[in-house]
Amino acid sequence: MNRTLIVMVKEPHPGRVKTRLGKDIGLVPAAWWFRHQVSTLLRRIEDPRWQVVLAVSPDVEGVQSRVWPAHLPRWGQGGGDLGARMARMLCSVEGGSACVIGADIPGIQRSHIWEAFKVLGQNDAVFGPAPDGGYWLVGLKHPRRQPHGIFKGVRWSTKQALADSMATLPDYRIARVATLRDVDNGDDLLMTRTGSRANSIT
Repeated sequence: MNRTLIVMVKEPHPGRVKTRLGKDIGLVPAAWWFRHQVSTLLRRIEDPRWQVVLAVSPDVEGVQSRVWPAHLPRWGQGGGDLGARMARMLCSVEGGSACVIGADIPGIQRSHIWEAFKVLGQNDAVFGPAPDGGYWLVGLKHPRRQPHGIFKGVRWSTKQALADSMATLPDYRIARVATLRDVDNGDDLLMTRTGSRANSIT
C-alpha cells in the first residue's frame, strides 16, 4: 500500500514563522529554532515505509527554496486557512493513505508515524492529539474521498480545534494515537527541553 506523509512547513523568515514563539524568545531565534527543528525532524522521519512530501509556504518561494532537502517532493500549500490547505494537500495524494503533520513537534518519532498508518488499516481517519486541544497529526485512509466540508469552521489555535475537526468527519471511524506537544511559545519550548516525558503524553 502506498503511504504519504505530508509535512507542513513555512520558509523560516523572522516575523513570518513561529511569531508567538518569537514574542517570547525573539523573532530571529524563533526562526532559527524552526529551521533547525524541521531539519532534524526530516532526518528522523524519513523511512522506506512512506513517502515524505513537503507542503511549502509561500508556494513559489517554498518550491524554489534551498533551505529544505532537495530530494524531497514539494507541494505548494495554496491559499486559505489551515483547514483548507490541509484538505488540499490530502486531496493531492495520488493513491493510498496519507497523514499530515506539523513541523514544530520535537517529540515525533518514526514509531509514532508508523502507528498512525497502521491504525488507518482499520479506521477511516486518525488524529494525534496535542495537550492544548489541537493536534499534531491527521490522517485519512482514502484522502481523495474526503467528505465535503472537511475542516470547515474549525476554531484553529483553540482548545476546540481537535473536537471541531473530528466533527467534520461524520460517520467516520476515527482513531487516536499518542499525544505530543507542539511548540507555540516559550513555555512550550521549555517543556520540550525538560525531557522526553514532556514531549510525549500518552
